[in-house]
Amino acid sequence: MQELVLYHYAMSPFGEKTRAMLGYAGLSWQSVTVREMPPRPVLDILAGGYRKIPVAQLGADVFCDTRAIAREIARLGDKPELILEQQPEEVQAFVRETDLQVFLACVIAASDGRMLKKLIRETSLFTTLRFLKDRISMGRKSRVKAMKGPQAKARVLTQMAQMESMLTQDFLFGPTPCIADFSAYHGLWFVSELAGKPWLRDYPKVRAWMTRMQAFGHGQMAGITADQALDIARNAEPRSTEVTSDHPLTGQTVDVAPDDYGRDPVRGRLLSADDTLILLERTHPRVGTVNVQFPAQGFAITAA
Repeated sequence: MQELVLYHYAMSPFGEKTRAMLGYAGLSWQSVTVREMPPRPVLDILAGGYRKIPVAQLGADVFCDTRAIAREIARLGDKPELILEQQPEEVQAFVRETDLQVFLACVIAASDGRMLKKLIRETSLFTTLRFLKDRISMGRKSRVKAMKGPQAKARVLTQMAQMESMLTQDFLFGPTPCIADFSAYHGLWFVSELAGKPWLRDYPKVRAWMTRMQAFGHGQMAGITADQALDIARNAEPRSTEVTSDHPLTGQTVDVAPDDYGRDPVRGRLLSADDTLILLERTHPRVGTVNVQFPAQGFAITAA
């Protein structure tokens, strides 16, 4: 069976969310480490400059955003509980809030001098300065209202208190995990594991839940180069897309971009769009034709 290729970096929270889902699904996968900020030449080729991390690839099919990646992990690992649209509305509402507002609160609350020093140790002073410049620029273009540090910390603590009350069983919505657990996990991983904040000490159920989540591991990972990953795409064909689409721009060249932050557009021919997924066809001399998939929620389609 062809293995998923994941483009990520070690300190990426959404990268950790995806790695945890791969571990939960018991999958073997291939890893391509990319820079913490653009330029990322391999993703310029495959995903048209999509700037958020992670991105995944299976042959000549490319998946942008963890919701699209989670759907593919669910298919490969037979874990339908990872598909957001198949969950009850209370789970979907929890994920929508947690993946955006709570995640951003975690990043803002944890990004202090200690975190800055850790980033310098993991990368370099030059890379850290470029990273900060990149994130400031991205924040200025964001449509999400920024929080101040104290407000962000209060939001994170509110989330922990809510989870403490929810954890009457091993996981947030029952005895087994679902996509909500992985959405809640990566922000708290950033706060506690990367930033070293001690806030979990007052929430024993959440602390025990974190231990259960980390016990899933990351699956079986093998590192490959960016060129090897591009060769995989070049030697494959996008899988069949026998779908109907009522979108008025179907068949035309369009731009697809997130509607919150990191809003750099990806251009391609729109193959289909519905309430769940957006599918673009792109071509590049290095890889030929690839199909690029986005979740419908959180992304906007405009005529190019």
